[in-house]
Amino acid sequence: MSLTFATHRVHPWVPELETEPGQWTATRELTRRLPAGTQVDESVVTVAESDRILPPAVRDALAGLAFDAGPAGSLLLRGCPTGAVPFTPATTTAASTKTLLSEVILLAVARHLGEPVGYRPEHGGALVQNLLPVRATAATQTSTSSSVDLEFHTEAAFHPHRPHYLLLSCLRSDPGAQTYLCSIRAVLPDLGPEICCVLAEPRFRTRVDESFGGTPEMAPGPLVPVLSGDPEAPTMVFDAELMFGVDPVAVDALDRLRSVTLASRIALVLEAGDLLVVDNHACIHGRSSFKARYDGTDRWLQRSFVVDDLAPSAADRIGRIIDTRFT
Repeated sequence: MSLTFATHRVHPWVPELETEPGQWTATRELTRRLPAGTQVDESVVTVAESDRILPPAVRDALAGLAFDAGPAGSLLLRGCPTGAVPFTPATTTAASTKTLLSEVILLAVARHLGEPVGYRPEHGGALVQNLLPVRATAATQTSTSSSVDLEFHTEAAFHPHRPHYLLLSCLRSDPGAQTYLCSIRAVLPDLGPEICCVLAEPRFRTRVDESFGGTPEMAPGPLVPVLSGDPEAPTMVFDAELMFGVDPVAVDALDRLRSVTLASRIALVLEAGDLLVVDNHACIHGRSSFKARYDGTDRWLQRSFVVDDLAPSAADRIGRIIDTRFT
């Protein structure tokens, strides 16, 4: 792992919990009982099963993050079993021979934190999505890119039903791919009260991401603040590519936030068996570019999204798939 130092202070490191193989026996047993051809949906892991199959130390760590995101706004679980990992697929939806062990763990963590959901434009709304380099999108600002840095962002910053938590599980690592994180609480002192006051006002708009149907001609979203809530521990919505200020003072404040987060970020290389939990209200994330090989040995992550409650998205949702239409 590598750590990038801020200009004025060091960003707190992500709390880590190391687990042992013997702690995951119940998870393996549940996976073995799943019938052949089981689809990955909400029925794979119930709330009761998530409490039973997650190690107590993992449940405690997740409860702690949910109670207080902390100065890092994230949590790293280590040693999560993946089972045998076959070749990395060529596309995100290609058939694979892997077992559902990693999916079961990811959904159990999601269930413990809230309600797992999918967004139809993201891999068809799958609750567990495969993230891997795809040649056709190598130079885009998407999760399947590789040849460009993925800029800092709140996941689905433009979305009225954006997730509270982002889960990233690593099946196959790449030493050249760094995951970037920056918590708002870590950079508040470097922003200063004047900038924070501007960022707390509704002087910003966010364009809809291209993957959700956004186009240059489409009107951007409503006026929103970047920072909300407790001034000492605010929530943050930010997207370095899609968000903009609507007046010169707001533009300058957003530029300051962009420069401070880049200077203060931490960088970690996810290893096989790592499961990163990011509080999407408190911490932004990004990724470095890396060299994809497209030979079955590329980096392979799995991703899930978690909301606190399904009710707010009821009008835009079928089952657990949110399908908000942007115009």
